[in-house]
Amino acid sequence: MIKSTPHRSLFHILLPFFRSTIVIAFSLAKEVIVEIQSAGRGPPVNQSSRYRSHVTLYIENSDGTRTPSGWSTRESDGADRDAPFAFQPGVNLIEGWTEGVLKMREGERSWLHVPSDKGYGAQSMGSPNGGGFYIPSNSDLLFDIEILGVEGEYGKQDL
Repeated sequence: MIKSTPHRSLFHILLPFFRSTIVIAFSLAKEVIVEIQSAGRGPPVNQSSRYRSHVTLYIENSDGTRTPSGWSTRESDGADRDAPFAFQPGVNLIEGWTEGVLKMREGERSWLHVPSDKGYGAQSMGSPNGGGFYIPSNSDLLFDIEILGVEGEYGKQDL
């Protein structure tokens, strides 16, 4: 008597490999995420805009918690005074910041999640010994950004 064995297709043999490969690919693909806290109704930020914003920066820990970096433009978050910044996307800013604010509009307040490769990468910023802000190397960043004003063309001074 010939005993038959269950037929295993190539698909069934390779499936475990593809499952682990897909999981690895998804875990490595980190993106900038904009999580809206309060929606804005004003004009959107675009590449040629100049905009004013309040910002507080946190380090996003792997366990989902956040650590203050010591850098903020808000007096309520530790700044000496309220001092909004004026920026243009892509000018002296990290890639993740620019990518995120281009999805925002005037009046909006959002959490901007920036993976380290679109932030400062392997470079640390500030001093780990206190006396200001500190961002360790390879840190994922979390910005609390509020767009206070958007101006059409960079260079106008009425912001």
